[in-house]
Amino acid sequence: MLSVGSKFPEFKKTAVVSIEKGKEFYDISSEEIRNSGKWMVMFWWPKDFTFVCPTEIAEFNKHYQDFADRDAVLIGASTDSEFVHAAWRRDHDDLRGLQFPMLADTSKSLAEELGILEANEKVAYRATFIVDQEGIVRWVSLYDLNVGRNVKEVLRVLDALQTDELCPCNWQKGEATLTA
Repeated sequence: MLSVGSKFPEFKKTAVVSIEKGKEFYDISSEEIRNSGKWMVMFWWPKDFTFVCPTEIAEFNKHYQDFADRDAVLIGASTDSEFVHAAWRRDHDDLRGLQFPMLADTSKSLAEELGILEANEKVAYRATFIVDQEGIVRWVSLYDLNVGRNVKEVLRVLDALQTDELCPCNWQKGEATLTA
């Protein structure tokens, strides 16, 4: 699995950005994100039309503005196609109003480069990557297929990384950092 300090792989993938007819799809690339000068938070889920995944996706969406306020581009991803993503968004009440793209890695090439494919089904684990403005992975977490992650912890880690200082256990934004 790709780890902290590694360069995040280059990619250009189709993503679902809307459920409005004719405006559903957009090609998003690592170059575009890097050129924005922003951090990237990319989170992966195993399969669309499942039970745990929409709870996480909806929670990330609830905190979309929190990520934007931290100059972070939020991207959700799975190995399902853009057509499956679009159908799921139209079908699921909690997903219709998503404010971030749902990246489709149908070739599984990005998930494979990241090292997050489950061995038997070849679906992505619940992986989360925080990537800085230079395209370097600064934090990664990986969860088993059946356990949802804590979005507030992702935000806490992003806050800590953006201080570029030493942050103790359970540190929260606004608290003092440590001196070396």
